[in-house]
Amino acid sequence: MINREDLIKIGKWGKPHGIQGELSFAFTNDSFAETEDSFLICELDGIFVPFRMEKCRFTSGSMALIKLKTVDSESKARRLTNHDVYFPKKQIQAQKEEIYSWDYFIGFNLVDEKTGEVGIIATVDDSTPNTLFVVIKNNKEILIPAAEEMITHINETGKKIYVLLPDGLLTI
Repeated sequence: MINREDLIKIGKWGKPHGIQGELSFAFTNDSFAETEDSFLICELDGIFVPFRMEKCRFTSGSMALIKLKTVDSESKARRLTNHDVYFPKKQIQAQKEEIYSWDYFIGFNLVDEKTGEVGIIATVDDSTPNTLFVVIKNNKEILIPAAEEMITHINETGKKIYVLLPDGLLTI
């Protein structure tokens, strides 16, 4: 069984491309293309389902056209449209490069170097050009910019991300 904590979100399926089952794919992490035997994982009806990648054509730095082995028609491809795509964390870590998407940090405790614990990163809002961590503390939602320049260090084993937030950000 595939568990959510073993996965990292790397993108989202777009519309079918053609009638042979090829899908457009908007990705935030291109690690899937760097492994020999790539499986892309999609959550369908609450179950994580792996799909073997048959062919990949990059159309830009963040878009690709993907052909999955068992998806051989436009109607099968359409069922995957707008679903999130995941990749096994262990395969990314095995590549020896630190390649993360912001979704990797979901579940991490966000800690400000000056004020201490901010809260747990519940999700990532990437619907605008400025990606935000949605942090929950005391049942309250706090939006924190996901910006590399604010991160001081990351403790992966302790699931903590340390940041240096601008003065006044937490009082808004």
